[in-house]
Amino acid sequence: MRSPVLPLTWHLARSSGRRGLQSQLLAAGAAAVGAFVLLVMIAACAGSGTRADRTAWRSPEPARDGTAVQALATTYVRHEPLTVVSLAQLPGRPPTPAPPGLAAFPRQGEMYVSPALAKLLDRLPARQLADRFPRVREYGTIGAAGLASPDELVAVVGRDPADPALSEAAADSASWFDEDQAARAVVAGFSSGKVSLFTAPDRTMALLGVVLLGMPVMVLAAAAGRLGAARREQRLAALRLAGATPRQILAMTALEAAAVGAAGALTGALAYLALLPVLARVPYGIGSWYTAELWVGLPWLAAVVAAVTVLITVSSVSMLRQVATSPLGVAQQADPRRTRWIRAAVFVAAMACVFRSTGGGELKTRQLLGLLVLFYGAFWLFGPWVVDRLGRIVGRFARRPATLLAARRLSDDPRGAWRTVSGLVLAGFAAGFFSVSQIGADAAQYRDQVAVITESGAQARHTAAEARAALARSGVTATVTVAGEDEFGNLLAGSPGLIVRISGGSGGTERLDTAVTALTPLAGVHAPYTRDYATAYERASIDRIGEVSTATLALSFLVATASAGLTAAANVLDRRRVYGLLRLAGTPLRVLDRARARETVLPLVVLAGGTTAMGVYGSYQLNKAVGATIDATGALQLAACVVVGALAMVAAIGAGRPLLRRVTADPARTTD
Repeated sequence: MRSPVLPLTWHLARSSGRRGLQSQLLAAGAAAVGAFVLLVMIAACAGSGTRADRTAWRSPEPARDGTAVQALATTYVRHEPLTVVSLAQLPGRPPTPAPPGLAAFPRQGEMYVSPALAKLLDRLPARQLADRFPRVREYGTIGAAGLASPDELVAVVGRDPADPALSEAAADSASWFDEDQAARAVVAGFSSGKVSLFTAPDRTMALLGVVLLGMPVMVLAAAAGRLGAARREQRLAALRLAGATPRQILAMTALEAAAVGAAGALTGALAYLALLPVLARVPYGIGSWYTAELWVGLPWLAAVVAAVTVLITVSSVSMLRQVATSPLGVAQQADPRRTRWIRAAVFVAAMACVFRSTGGGELKTRQLLGLLVLFYGAFWLFGPWVVDRLGRIVGRFARRPATLLAARRLSDDPRGAWRTVSGLVLAGFAAGFFSVSQIGADAAQYRDQVAVITESGAQARHTAAEARAALARSGVTATVTVAGEDEFGNLLAGSPGLIVRISGGSGGTERLDTAVTALTPLAGVHAPYTRDYATAYERASIDRIGEVSTATLALSFLVATASAGLTAAANVLDRRRVYGLLRLAGTPLRVLDRARARETVLPLVVLAGGTTAMGVYGSYQLNKAVGATIDATGALQLAACVVVGALAMVAAIGAGRPLLRRVTADPARTTD
């Protein structure tokens, strides 16, 4: 006998009317947003690994039977890192293969530059940048295979094996700031090496973003699965009372939810494909992306579509537990939803485990991500309990009808209110903490300084006169002092050499670049460096954390805005009978609308706003303890993100006002 599930599901879907179609479209839209966000984060994670691998060839890997000498150096222009790779073919050795992105191994006197560096060389005066390199007739171009980003500044210089830049002294770390920014070795090729300092933390930080955004996307999928839940429960409860089996009820719901979820997820995947060129322009770390780096591949695309579809289906089916076991209770709308103290106890135990684990020393990436998941899971259990208590407290002290109605709804359905704002809780804490942090990378005392390392103090005194003359010829006003090996409070950090302090005039960045260029011929094997060089190691990680935290907060607001809009629309459709009864009782429409908005605003301000403020306060206290200051730029970005996100949330909630007006236009019919 043919199963009636499929034709009955199709019949009920077609006969659900305009409101049923609206719920299905909203659910599909939520699935599209969830799939799109997941694909973007996976693309950022995979692309970060790809771009890091493309930088590994620059760090020289010693070979027993080497054929060429390679040296890595780092300089800065406009406060951006410029990677310089010097190469020389050893005489009497087999030819060395070409580095990635180059058509051939560079001969002496040849120079290859990245497209971004070529544009900068044309735009800046030679005394600010070009004079740091050997003079050549024309520059070759480094292809995408040798670059991590279209915006990356890289130069490959062909030199003589006896050139000072390739001497063994270049391999000696003259300063502790040289870590991962300078190296030298005899190599046989470019198939392996250590990834660049400026791309190494990208993948880990992208994984952090995936973890932070995983829960908001799950919440959005759950909200999509619960759209029209009350109407569906009433309809299926009637079928259950009429003789339908629990298996048939679950199958009908799963089929409908899977169809809607798959359609929405496919739409989100298509949007991701269409917007790949736009997404590639979004800067992360060292710059924008190559479009191919952000392509996740068909397996990941299919996996995300399937995952979002399954999440929506499971969410829809999980709502029917009471329909299958107690259809009469559903028909009478008897559904008390309370939270218990065990949630608070589990939260305290989980927090104790997290603090105990993080206080024992350095943790691996997997351990940190695991603790982060535990932290989020603890908040997921604790959140509804807080919302429940918040509703009871607000209801006890409420003085306005709208506030009283909102408080009653919070205590009646704390899980539903928590789902709307849960995605912002952990993201808000992380963004608040990391976006304003400047731990370990302030170095304000090194501002407008250039350090030149010499072999000895005697050479430093001799070089000081040449440095003053070179700076005068370049038009830079500066004070040149000689530092000894026992002085550790300056930019040389104990190495012998010169400290150049630039002063006077405007255009500090231009004067700094001009000074570095003028001092480069005097520096020998170690290029002059500035505060950017000294703080590169800390900033490489801290800046990525700040970028990921701010981006995660922005995307969390996007997902939360979609969740809030969907939840607001679904609540209006599901509660139209309650709204109709309140309208018949004389409740003004504006009171109902205010109560509906406050259901979201109250937990949003208390929970998400509270965790963001906790993150900022924690960062302030930690910065204060180490003598650092709050990052003003990060604080402004955080404030702008919070303001724009809050306005978007309010707008999403307000979008349900016309729907509320429409469903209560005829309250007598609505309550029928």
